[in-house]
Amino acid sequence: MAYKLIKSSKKISMAVIHIDSHEQMLASLKKEGKNYVLIYKSGSESGKCSFDNVNQAAEKLTETNVLLVDVAQVRDVHPHYNITTSPTLMVFEGERFVNVVKGCNNPDYYIALFEESYFHPMEASAQPKQKRVTVYSTPSCSWCNTLKSYLRSNRIQFTDVDVSKNQQAAEQMVRRSGQQGVPQTDIEGQIVVGFDKNKINTLLGIQQNTN
Repeated sequence: MAYKLIKSSKKISMAVIHIDSHEQMLASLKKEGKNYVLIYKSGSESGKCSFDNVNQAAEKLTETNVLLVDVAQVRDVHPHYNITTSPTLMVFEGERFVNVVKGCNNPDYYIALFEESYFHPMEASAQPKQKRVTVYSTPSCSWCNTLKSYLRSNRIQFTDVDVSKNQQAAEQMVRRSGQQGVPQTDIEGQIVVGFDKNKINTLLGIQQNTN
């Protein structure tokens, strides 16, 4: 076993809690601001990586609300949100599920993610609504990972659909675009095939520094 598990409900820092059930998770979500739920599997290398890095990042900002769910022990959380892989960091605005960040990222990435919600809380009335974005991808697709990293770096929220595990989504993707290759991005009903940065920038209003 790679690392020591936290006992139920014991806080690692002021705002990081290990969750035992979906009911407890819902009760632990702050009603306002961002919440983060890490779905990970104890005993796996990627699980240890995400567990350690998320906790290291959360220690920098103790007001960040991070909930930890070990799928080796807790079975009733991930099915509610159609999470089929771990580690996955789920992002909530209050009680509303809005985004996922898959895989293990370095602590600096998580710190930047947490700092943004801490120093710039969401104000729905003051911020334009982001277009709905869905990325169709597979784990082995390098351009898929490049596309998703690009969206994350520009703070674009998106739903990631793994078409290698979701046949219905794969068939829907092909019907809509006429293409089988990935990545494909659905931006408010407009399909972008491949990593077409210029088209994605135009549709999402991403401003690029030309310097």
